[in-house]
Amino acid sequence: MQKTLGWAGLAALALGMPAVAQETATAAVAAAPVIDKGDVAWMMTASALVLFMTVPGLALFYGGLVRTKNMLSVLMQCTMIAAVVMIIWVLYGYSFAFGGGTSPFWGGLGKLFLSGVTPETTAATFSDGVVLPEYVFIAFQMTFAAITPALIIGAFAERAKFSAVLLFSVLWVTFVYFPVAHMVWDASGLIFGMGAIDFAGGTVVHINAGVAALVWALVLGPRVGYGRDNMAPHSMTLTMVGAAMLWVGWFGFNAGSNLEANAGATLAMINTFVATAAAIVSWALVETIARGKASGLGAASGMVAGLVAVTPACGTTGPVGAIALGLAVSPVCYLFVTKVKQRFGYDDSLDVFGVHGIGGIVGAIGTGILMAPGLGGTGGEDFAMGAQVMTQIKAVAITLLWSGIGSLVLIHVTKAITGLRVATDDERQGLDLTSHGESAYHA
Repeated sequence: MQKTLGWAGLAALALGMPAVAQETATAAVAAAPVIDKGDVAWMMTASALVLFMTVPGLALFYGGLVRTKNMLSVLMQCTMIAAVVMIIWVLYGYSFAFGGGTSPFWGGLGKLFLSGVTPETTAATFSDGVVLPEYVFIAFQMTFAAITPALIIGAFAERAKFSAVLLFSVLWVTFVYFPVAHMVWDASGLIFGMGAIDFAGGTVVHINAGVAALVWALVLGPRVGYGRDNMAPHSMTLTMVGAAMLWVGWFGFNAGSNLEANAGATLAMINTFVATAAAIVSWALVETIARGKASGLGAASGMVAGLVAVTPACGTTGPVGAIALGLAVSPVCYLFVTKVKQRFGYDDSLDVFGVHGIGGIVGAIGTGILMAPGLGGTGGEDFAMGAQVMTQIKAVAITLLWSGIGSLVLIHVTKAITGLRVATDDERQGLDLTSHGESAYHA
């Protein structure tokens, strides 16, 4: 009897094994990370869009704002900074920012020279079980690292040595940008652990670069003839073209930071539309009230200010909140560009601090307000506005101090090695000829 039951039990087990195996296989498949081809295609596109922001977007935006004799120098600085930083990013920048270490300040040495990265390795997204090929995440973050030091050149345009620009950029991304990127965006980072929200780079990119720009302007001093000579933009056409390219590319910047082609990306996208539109209108209104006329330069400045302000908030703010943020940022930036800069006498040539630094601060703090569900934000039922705003302010303060002190030290290191400023005669002649031996335009 026992033998009969034993064989029967074995037979039942044998018959049940395919079902058990199928259930096990199904569970394994469900648990395996998924790479979605749509996400991959979107992130490849977003990476290209952020490159488009730097060259040609930022290069033309800044180039149109300087005088004719310095146009080529701006194009060269943007292009070379982007190229050098891309190489550094692969060699050690990705490791310093996202190397998998546990330090709150840097990512460690685990991925130097992209050690261990293959076409099969993956990077996490914001959804459990959904991943990206690590190479596309590396490329996307590389474009952020490339554009951030390029933003700084607007502060020292028309008077800095080309060698100093490149040396400082290498030092700055190494000791300022990579640590801040880690602190804000890596799970082990200091600012990330505080609960601060920076969806696409308000602190990492804009405040970081804006503060460095202010320090440069203070250390370097004004351009020869500043306040006396005509230093108006040589081509508002190119400036507007560049600004428009920035707006188009910014969809990769903001919506791409969602890391997936889903509803979260669409929220960031619509906010990038409407916050920017509101800031353009707001700047034009302020100018009309203050000067009696709305200018093209003002429209371009408002465009960039709106893009900067919505960057940290685009993934957590509702569209109406984004419009409110765009309306609010332009008057504040206008005040710094026209009054504060004049009052303190620093020559931030292309208003990097006034637009990127101040706009980034407005956006970062505004993020803590506009997350509120009652204002259309994505904060949960237990969202506490006061606590979140304080966290945002702490994140801003850490970024201000890290970038401000670090930039000051690195500027003086650069000065000791290469010097900072071209000779006065070279500055008067223009950097196109004296630094690069060619001109952007020919008669």
